[in-house]
Amino acid sequence: MTRAFFIVLDSVGIGGAPDAESFGDADSDTLGHIAEACAAGRGVGHGRGGPLRIPNLLALGMGAAHRGATGSEPVGLEAGGARIGAWGHASESSRGKDTPSGHWELAGVPVTFDWTYYPDAMPTFPAHFTAALIEMCGLPGILGDCHASGTSIIAELGVEHIASGKPILYTSADSVVQIAAHEESFGLERLYEVCRVARSLVPDTVGRIIARPFLGTGPDDFARTANRKDLAVAPPAPTLLQRQSEAGGDVVSIGKIGDIFAHAGTGEEIKATGNGGVFDTLMSVTARDQDNALVVANFVDFDTLYGHRRDVAGYAAALEAFDRLLPRFLDALRPGDLAVLTADHGCDPTWRGTDHTREQVPVLFVGPGVAAGDLGQLAYADVGASLAGHLGLAPGAHGADRRGAAG
Repeated sequence: MTRAFFIVLDSVGIGGAPDAESFGDADSDTLGHIAEACAAGRGVGHGRGGPLRIPNLLALGMGAAHRGATGSEPVGLEAGGARIGAWGHASESSRGKDTPSGHWELAGVPVTFDWTYYPDAMPTFPAHFTAALIEMCGLPGILGDCHASGTSIIAELGVEHIASGKPILYTSADSVVQIAAHEESFGLERLYEVCRVARSLVPDTVGRIIARPFLGTGPDDFARTANRKDLAVAPPAPTLLQRQSEAGGDVVSIGKIGDIFAHAGTGEEIKATGNGGVFDTLMSVTARDQDNALVVANFVDFDTLYGHRRDVAGYAAALEAFDRLLPRFLDALRPGDLAVLTADHGCDPTWRGTDHTREQVPVLFVGPGVAAGDLGQLAYADVGASLAGHLGLAPGAHGADRRGAAG
């Protein structure tokens, strides 16, 4: 039985990429700065305190991958004992530090064009776009029209939105239009329709339109729900997922993978809420007798709940919770299985602002046939090429099969 598991720990970067300075992120380091804060007693909260504890990720080579990327292992995470996987650190060639670019390049398709980004000004969106959206959707107007943190702008404008019926539009450093609306007073299906219209009004170089539904009665209890929907443009060439599907293999997409890849080659899509839900679904899929299968999962909480909110303690607690669960997955791997744990970008919770950070990412291969060792510097596309090789797919246009390349 041959199976490949492509697991993305969303935003778990391990130090500034070679070109991080051009993004304003030269000294960013998601994992390193979290470990440093915890060791200094600044990672207290969410039921945790003390040094960061991720022994199972360290056994896969997480600390060693960080050393390869930055020259040192994170404070308090100096690796000791035997390692059970092959590790490396990867840099992105795509021109963005966003979710689609990272995932697509990991799946073998670098983004070679420039995304459309919106200026950090008010109004941020072009007047012709907002005017057309208002007219076509019969809206009384819009709120926001700026760069913002999603949770903050909902707290600030949510009450006015409910009273006026005007949806909240905002963006970030990513190529994205985010539209927030109350599920009950505005309506979930109506929000989705507004997002579909918005998708038709922006160029294909805008990466995503994101529906951000929320519930609650005021700033103290407004909360985004699990009914988020991403309307993404399709990858510019066949990804690993499409190639596996077109070759007759199975693809199972867990979490927000379907949205990220615009449902191109994503096969069976299983929604799941939060890291815990994604992990439970991953375990359920791993228990299947499913040959020639590619399983793709995104653990989103690291990024959305803690990275963007600059919550060091929450991010640390989420890493530790995932680490405690990890042995269950590793023990469930069977002969013929290959799993890779990686990330799509960074989101350093100690960094200025609330946006992603341009970082290198860990690449941790594990499975019954994987020999422990250092893979050194990799390209993002090497992840997809290695999984393709394992699945018996023909080589793609980008990346190298790095299986067995550990030194």
